[in-house]
Amino acid sequence: MTARPADTTTRPAEEKAPRAGAKPRTRVRAVRLGPRSLAALALVSAVGVAAFGWPFLAPPASQLSAHAQDAPWLFAGLLVLLVAVVTATISESGLGPKAVAMLGVLAATGAALRPIGAGTAGIEPMFFLMVLSGRVLGPGFGFVLGSVTMFASALLTGGVGPWMPFQMLAMGWFTMGAGLLPGPDRLRGRAELLLLALYAFLAAFAYGTVMNLAGWPFMGTLASSIAFDPHADIAANLARFVAYCLATSLGWDLGRAAVTVALTLVLGHAVLRALRRATRRAAFEAPVAFDAPSP
Repeated sequence: MTARPADTTTRPAEEKAPRAGAKPRTRVRAVRLGPRSLAALALVSAVGVAAFGWPFLAPPASQLSAHAQDAPWLFAGLLVLLVAVVTATISESGLGPKAVAMLGVLAATGAALRPIGAGTAGIEPMFFLMVLSGRVLGPGFGFVLGSVTMFASALLTGGVGPWMPFQMLAMGWFTMGAGLLPGPDRLRGRAELLLLALYAFLAAFAYGTVMNLAGWPFMGTLASSIAFDPHADIAANLARFVAYCLATSLGWDLGRAAVTVALTLVLGHAVLRALRRATRRAAFEAPVAFDAPSP
């Protein structure tokens, strides 16, 4: 009788139970944010808050309110430049060739996923991929991935217009937020999926709300009861905006949130495992060395 060979197969590292006293595996970051990158992110986020929320920040008597129809166009042009500056700054802080390759693959995948449910009750499967990618690869990579993916999908679907810079910034925030969630090195399994599902649900509604802010001032007097009124006070315009969201996008945002949560719970474990395996094999933080040619 021959002896049965020992089982030499090994499970992925994230499925192994940690040994007593062993240190948890730290997350490998494709991009490490330095002081310049953080400053650039803070600047573009501050301008973005002003670009989205200026109807509530500007008093009725200000000159900005007098140019309500022009302000979104001005902010859109400024956001294009700022997002480009942030992307370039983050790239200089360590976006190496391996990270660029993964960025291209994930951005192309996300851009291809977006048209699947376009125009159908908010069915947008790209959002769940952005949540999981930001979780694994960190906030810096997440911001660049979200912005680039939205830009690529706009070119793919023909959705280029003054709203595109707002979409790029909002998706950058959406993906970066997933990278800022707690427990990136210790939290695994069902608890992590529930955390990501909760974030996906809330962030999907937040994305829809901020994008409503980008288009709301364009309505003019087409729907006077819910349109932005540059002569009204903040409380009145806030009530109008809430009514606008309930009347125009609540169903769409709910569909987006439900689809993102469902895909995160069903496919999240497999996609997280694949992304973590890819980041370990890519060894982003290891320097790339080239062998000298033989004489």
